[in-house]
Amino acid sequence: MHKVMFLCTGNSCRSQMAEGFAKDLGRGIVEAHSAGLCPAGYVYPKAIEVMKEAGVDISGQKSKAVDPDFLKTMDLVITLCSNAEATCPTTPPGIRSLHWPIVDPVGATGTDEEIMTEFRRARDEIRERILAFLETPKEMKQ
Repeated sequence: MHKVMFLCTGNSCRSQMAEGFAKDLGRGIVEAHSAGLCPAGYVYPKAIEVMKEAGVDISGQKSKAVDPDFLKTMDLVITLCSNAEATCPTTPPGIRSLHWPIVDPVGATGTDEEIMTEFRRARDEIRERILAFLETPKEMKQ
């Protein structure tokens, strides 16, 4: 089983969604975790809501900080925002890293429906990336 860490700035939305999908869709393939550089301390309610729409419950997940020692135990680190990619602690030697630039829906403006559309867009993009990732074992082995 491959240990994967999803990193974002606040660990309140995108990395939480990725962890949720990886746990659900990658059962038996990956051991998924997430963390943030400056954790928000909560999982964004709209992220929980749109994940429930997709059949994945992330309401029990917690926003947490990157633990450098725990990071060293990962096989792969995936950043989901440019800030995390730029300021992530140096990935330890032997640990592969990828960057998935997913636009943050937390900053969306407009009507509630327009904002929810942005959360669904991010959720669907993350789900597609997780599915492609799980279908490409070489991504985990390189």
